[in-house]
Amino acid sequence: MDAAFTITPSYEEFCVTAERQDNPVLVPLCCEHPLPGISPPDLYSRLCKGRGFLLESMEGSERTARSSVIGIDPVLSLSLGEEDVIRGDEPYLRVAGSPEGSTPLEKMRSVLMRLSPLPVAVPRYACGFVGCFTYDLVHDLYPQVKRCPGRSAPAIRCMLARDAIVFDRLKGWKFIVSHLIAGGGREPADAYREGLERIRRIASAIAARDRSSAPPPLSIPGAVPVFSSSMTRAAFEAAVLRVKEEIAAGEIFQGVVSRRIDCDYPADPFAIYTALRAMNPGPYLYYLDFGGMQIAGSSPEMLVRVEKGTVTTVPIAGTRPRGQTPEEDDRLGRELLADEKERAEHTMLVDLARNDLGRVCRYGSVRPVSFMDVERYSHVQHIVSVVEGELDSRYDCFDAFASCFPAGTVSGAPKIRAMQIIEAVEPSPRGVYAGAVGYAGVDGSLECAIAIRTVVVENGTASVQVGAGIVADSVPEKEWEETENKARAMLRAIEIGRQSP
Repeated sequence: MDAAFTITPSYEEFCVTAERQDNPVLVPLCCEHPLPGISPPDLYSRLCKGRGFLLESMEGSERTARSSVIGIDPVLSLSLGEEDVIRGDEPYLRVAGSPEGSTPLEKMRSVLMRLSPLPVAVPRYACGFVGCFTYDLVHDLYPQVKRCPGRSAPAIRCMLARDAIVFDRLKGWKFIVSHLIAGGGREPADAYREGLERIRRIASAIAARDRSSAPPPLSIPGAVPVFSSSMTRAAFEAAVLRVKEEIAAGEIFQGVVSRRIDCDYPADPFAIYTALRAMNPGPYLYYLDFGGMQIAGSSPEMLVRVEKGTVTTVPIAGTRPRGQTPEEDDRLGRELLADEKERAEHTMLVDLARNDLGRVCRYGSVRPVSFMDVERYSHVQHIVSVVEGELDSRYDCFDAFASCFPAGTVSGAPKIRAMQIIEAVEPSPRGVYAGAVGYAGVDGSLECAIAIRTVVVENGTASVQVGAGIVADSVPEKEWEETENKARAMLRAIEIGRQSP
């Protein structure tokens, strides 16, 4: 191994660890190394030829946009719902991955508790499950929201990568992590040697600067896709009127009505991700390949993060475009902050966030760290607040997740009644849309983004879903137009993807 590589733990430390274990344990072998400049998508396309994932941060503050991670060759995959599916080639991990509990979240918690590794220092996101939590998880979290017949897709899909590469955007360092199984009678020299060899192969692929992936193909001619909507315009506008009636009756203050848009997709799903990344860089970009299903998205919004006992959520509401000049940028930002409707909606979401965190945080610890700041991205600027609290010792990261799920920005307020109305007015399950995509670590950390601005490819079909927040003075025709505008970038990404070779 090159002298520039620093490996943790050392072979001697790993052997001592293995000798002390009666049962197998998960040990991350970590290499910290200032690797040559290479983009995460380029590296992902070189290394991952099947199931795996790519999480990126390209824009935003240090709080939300510091790291990117690639996961390849999942050693354990879980599909949790009414029927559970476990996939993996390590007998120990298959046994440890046998879920227990009555709900998908309880089952995932049980697996992570049995996978807890020894306390070896590794970068964030390197040792844990990455996956998606579908919106339909609400039926397990809130029994009052009745499940419609025929809605039985997995609520959680996630994977633990055999090998991971983590990019720290601020430090400029990259980490290669290979997961080893130690103890339980396994030969430590063989396990350590295999881990080192996998790290060498990854480092060699990164160093092969002569092979670079092509940019998204934009000019290859192809058939124009035909898009179909789960709701006609008339049906959608009727649903908006129904929600307005519920608001007038005092049932809710706000509700979100959404619709799905589908088209045939015969091309490489990763081409959709690269197109989305180019058009909408943001703090939460993700590509998940589960084999028969791929998810590509660029979400601007955190759902919840749990780190070292602190729970954080970041409500975003209120949008203006970026200006052509610094002066116009500032003017549009001031205009956004002066808009009473935008301020009222944002304040309601901050109050909802405080209530959500208050259910799992120590009494008196929940507070807005920042309130109504303007955060600027490549194309738009938003009103953003940050709400934090200290996690009560009786709860864990899954309790924090459940307290915030689903986000008020994609459901409404009050949340439970709004979700009941959503079930009544939307004709099909939301699936990934309005759920969450993110990471749950074996150390008890968690970070998830709201699954919006997302494309799902499955069974030769690409699908997007878009919604509009309905309030008392909403105009049905304008809400339909809002969904058209929100879908535009994702539909364009699908068109670009279809042109890929």
